[in-house]
Amino acid sequence: MSQALTETNAGHKALTTASENAQDYVTFTIAEQLFGIPVLQVQDVLAGGDITMIPLAPPEIAGALNLRGRIVTAVDVRMRLGLRERDTSRDGDKQMSIVVDHNGELYSLMVDEVGEVLSLDPADFGKNPPTLDPKIREFSQGIYRLKDQLLVVLDVQGLLDYDGAQAA
Repeated sequence: MSQALTETNAGHKALTTASENAQDYVTFTIAEQLFGIPVLQVQDVLAGGDITMIPLAPPEIAGALNLRGRIVTAVDVRMRLGLRERDTSRDGDKQMSIVVDHNGELYSLMVDEVGEVLSLDPADFGKNPPTLDPKIREFSQGIYRLKDQLLVVLDVQGLLDYDGAQAA
């Protein structure tokens, strides 16, 4: 297996592996934390978009948008993870979304910035550190320790499982 140190567009250095076992992740940042989800779960990546509010929805549901004729529920991942509200005066209004499928329904995960697709060796995948914020740990499958940053792999199914959360 060969390894190479690459620099992503966002300036992050990541160790990528040329291996048939490599797992590909779409990376994104929220509140300056790097997250990833398996690339096979991603349907689309969007920049901006008109979101229509949904009355009486949970606070982390930002609304709905129309994606090529399909209604997509927009989820504010910041709120779902219990992170501070986005400072639009500092961060600007630019918001991106990653569209995923959950039980046959499309969801738009609202994030600060979409990064690179990283190929990472599953052997480097680790358990959540005990110092990881409990709310993030609740929706994390585990982590990868990159050269200069921690990549938290989000559990998309858990993040979008509102029925299970209400049952608990």
